[in-house]
Amino acid sequence: MRVGLLTGGGDVPGLNAAIRAVVKRGEGEFGHSIVGFRNGWRGVVDGLSVPLSRQHIRNVLPLGGTLLGTARFHPHSKDGGLDAVLSTLEAERIEALICIGGDGTLHAAQKVAEAGVRIVAIPKTIDNDVWGTDASIGFDTAVTIATEAIDRIHTTAESHDRVMIVEVMGRDAGWIATTSGIAGGAEIVLAPEAPFDIDRIVKFLKHRHRAHASFSIVVVAEGAVPAPGTAMHYETQRGQFGEVVAGAIGERLKAEIESRTGFDTRVTVLGHVQRGGTPTAQDRILGSRFGVAAIDAITSGQSNVMTALRGERVELVPLEEVAGKVKRVPDDLLAVARALA
Repeated sequence: MRVGLLTGGGDVPGLNAAIRAVVKRGEGEFGHSIVGFRNGWRGVVDGLSVPLSRQHIRNVLPLGGTLLGTARFHPHSKDGGLDAVLSTLEAERIEALICIGGDGTLHAAQKVAEAGVRIVAIPKTIDNDVWGTDASIGFDTAVTIATEAIDRIHTTAESHDRVMIVEVMGRDAGWIATTSGIAGGAEIVLAPEAPFDIDRIVKFLKHRHRAHASFSIVVVAEGAVPAPGTAMHYETQRGQFGEVVAGAIGERLKAEIESRTGFDTRVTVLGHVQRGGTPTAQDRILGSRFGVAAIDAITSGQSNVMTALRGERVELVPLEEVAGKVKRVPDDLLAVARALA
């Protein structure tokens, strides 16, 4: 069988582990030919294919990024895009396609599946907001990096009696902010799921600095917003692909806190540092498990499904049930972050 493989959307640590698993299992166990497409869906549209064999995936397990390259591109949003996808797959004699990506890539995968292509998807995103799976490839590494950054910022915050704002990724869901904030001991965690009141934040900071501490750590997701009707007006700044403009909410919070409290306030925007570099052991394992599950699903005749971590098990869930949905941080986890202020 000839099986196509692509990685779409933003890069995350652990993608190469998934690619490696698909190739090793697919070629070594089942005798499949694995064909990679460069730069996500754009590579399928443009016919940019490369053969993938065991020699191509040597020593890639600890590497960040993706050896196939990636791009933010959705074929159904371009005139003739879906037709071009179908033409390329026919020319390459691709019998099934494995798509590794986040919400945008998976939404595109569902559109291609509806056109008659056999699809198995693998969820990846540091935001951890793919519906239907407990974890996505890249999330564990991002939280580890963010937590280490918060640990380091603590020492300089205390030394200089500052309020330190750490802005992390999280466009529509605050998984990184909430979990790294808890792990790093932040005083305030702001997530898209719980719009904030700047007056309450200022009151808390003034009380804390008067009562028992001269510094504070605020962790904010890039997609966090103030609650309607509160004293701060702010609309999320977005780029051409719907991505949040890094630093916008952090800088606005800095200005508000400084003007209302007089406290020396600084912003650190972690940005793409969270998604680069060596994947953690957990992301290497998860990528490997998802890769094996995906090629096994293809071989057994499964179609239009996504690999998902459910507890300790990797299961298959219908792609149509997860595409276009956002998994948000549950209230009980947000409550833990608030309780530890």
